[in-house]
Amino acid sequence: MTETQEVRDPELPGRLLAAERDALVPLLRSRPDADFALPSAGCPGWTVRDVLAHCSAALTRVVENRFEAGAFSPESNERDIAERAGWTNARVVDELERGMTEAGGVIAGTDGSLDVIALGEWVHAGDVREVLGAPGAYAGAGLPDALTLLARITRQKEHVPLHADLDDLDEPLRLGAVAAGAPPARYIGDAATLVRLYAGRPLNGASYELAGAREGELNIFG
Repeated sequence: MTETQEVRDPELPGRLLAAERDALVPLLRSRPDADFALPSAGCPGWTVRDVLAHCSAALTRVVENRFEAGAFSPESNERDIAERAGWTNARVVDELERGMTEAGGVIAGTDGSLDVIALGEWVHAGDVREVLGAPGAYAGAGLPDALTLLARITRQKEHVPLHADLDDLDEPLRLGAVAAGAPPARYIGDAATLVRLYAGRPLNGASYELAGAREGELNIFG
């Protein structure tokens, strides 16, 4: 069984960001401006551009060590998007590329409290991929690192204990707190759908089994 890694790998968030950068940025540069105005199902009320502006702003905050009171709150996120309203789409993508390149080294030097930002950026990249009809939404080359990070974060948060039998991985994955006095919840299905459940994203009719927990209990971003 694949257990949560108790020893933090400080390079993992940077690897995850770099893998997603290499897949997402060329995709974005190949798309017309009209695609940036498409609505995001994963982030209701936001367009693709809004998601990207939020992501680039968050990574720039990390790189510049700007964590003023209220940073990353919904109000702060909306201000970040509004501040970039006059930017071209290309400039937003440029900032995102720089952030995905530079933030990993900064996160590596922390105590792990910023690791969740890398996971959130990877999930948002999945939001964008899904809108654009591109393969790899909530999957792709970064999936193994994303699952390792998800497992460790859910353990630290003492989240719902869950045993996941994943169709696309050889070994089961244990997430959340150590189950005490009762068996953990059980998930059977593919890894991308598991990520959707933990990120509170639309399931789009995916086939899976979940026993011992409700879907909403798994959301770590809600």
